[in-house]
Amino acid sequence: MMEGMKVERLMFRKSIVKHCIQIILVLIAFSTVAAYGTETGTLRVGAARVDVTPAANALPTPYTSIRDHLYVRAIVLDNHVTRAVLIGVDLIVIDEALWEETSKQIAQELQCPVENIVMSATHSHSSPYPEDAKTPPTPNAVAFRARLKEGIVAAVREAKAQLQPARVSFGTGAAYLNVNRDAIHPITRLWYQGPNLDGPSDKTMAVLKFETTDGAPIAVYANYAMHAIDYYEMGTLTADFPGLTSRFVEQAYDDKVVAIWSSGAAGDQNPLYLRLHHGARAAKAAFGKDPTGNVKQSLDQAVEALNQWVDSMGRMMSEEILRVMDESKTDPTKKTSSDVRIWAGGKTVTCPGRTRTNTGREGAPGTYVDGEPVNIHVGVLTIGSTAFATVNAEIYTSIAQRVKKESPIANTVVVTLANGFANSGYIPSDEAYGHNTFQVLDTHLKPGCAENAVVNAALDLMAESMK
Repeated sequence: MMEGMKVERLMFRKSIVKHCIQIILVLIAFSTVAAYGTETGTLRVGAARVDVTPAANALPTPYTSIRDHLYVRAIVLDNHVTRAVLIGVDLIVIDEALWEETSKQIAQELQCPVENIVMSATHSHSSPYPEDAKTPPTPNAVAFRARLKEGIVAAVREAKAQLQPARVSFGTGAAYLNVNRDAIHPITRLWYQGPNLDGPSDKTMAVLKFETTDGAPIAVYANYAMHAIDYYEMGTLTADFPGLTSRFVEQAYDDKVVAIWSSGAAGDQNPLYLRLHHGARAAKAAFGKDPTGNVKQSLDQAVEALNQWVDSMGRMMSEEILRVMDESKTDPTKKTSSDVRIWAGGKTVTCPGRTRTNTGREGAPGTYVDGEPVNIHVGVLTIGSTAFATVNAEIYTSIAQRVKKESPIANTVVVTLANGFANSGYIPSDEAYGHNTFQVLDTHLKPGCAENAVVNAALDLMAESMK
């Protein structure tokens, strides 16, 4: 009898405990939903542009002339819960030291986590490259770097000062100016860097527009996958077509708008039309051997033709951005939102490394030994219904296409060369490791790790953002 009562009491206690656990779980679920709701707030946006062009008499090596100005652009977001910032820099890369130094200052300025910062380079190959740590920096390089750091922080500070009630919308267009550059040479039948019209190539022009509650544009953030190499090795300092695209958009609104260009997954994407680029480089090489009147005239003509073409690319891409911006006014599917949630997170993934032991730019297989592990930082920043997946390296376009295809967030943008610069070199897709192109030959990553690591990290962060 007593034993039966003990059993009943034990079962009753277990039932009570089970019931309490269920209640606690329900309360936790409700608190999670409540937390999600409280993280949504009324959006404010401010934007600024700061000129960081070095003085003409203090150009860093190897530049001898200036074609157009270099800028830092910033878009600061505030939803009365937290702040975030989108930053675009007319620079080939944001090196680790630059990122570490400026991100801390920005986080302090905005009183936000470092994860809420997306700072990316436009990747112009005619902008100063970070000094090699093994060689003493030149005075001009030191001066430019100081100007650059000051300009990045100043742009954020100025953008914060311009905060005003705003709303945001997302749209996409297309630009048919890029092409896959991992190709088989038609004569040698070896891998080389050339136009591969059948290779993976994303033509999407993603556009995030910020405007006042009355509909006046404040800023725009555009993303496209194409290398800016038009003035490579020409000795000309320029922001190339990304900078021109931004300026044409800004000028269309009488410089009352800030337009940021960000680089998509352009690791294997070149401009489709490079004839004038090659012509200008050949003319410059000829001038270096024989600087006579006729050769100088040929060089001037080649450079002028290249200038006109790069202007044309900037015009075409700016017109597509402007078209998408205008479309949001009339297309009911391009909804604007003034109540947004801002969320950010980041992960560092590590893959096995390798070190190349032979030489040769392309065409023949590489030989390797084991190298140091490679760390790649992946981040996600969500602004309302748009997600920015960031990678601090140059990745192949099919990796970004996987991220966008598998993303649980419909409006997903992949921003590369963001928030530092990994020691990976290029990040090829798994399939591309059979290509004997310079991007694949010189990557520090062993095959079979990086693609899935990047994709899975981005998707995990997006899933976390939706909790």
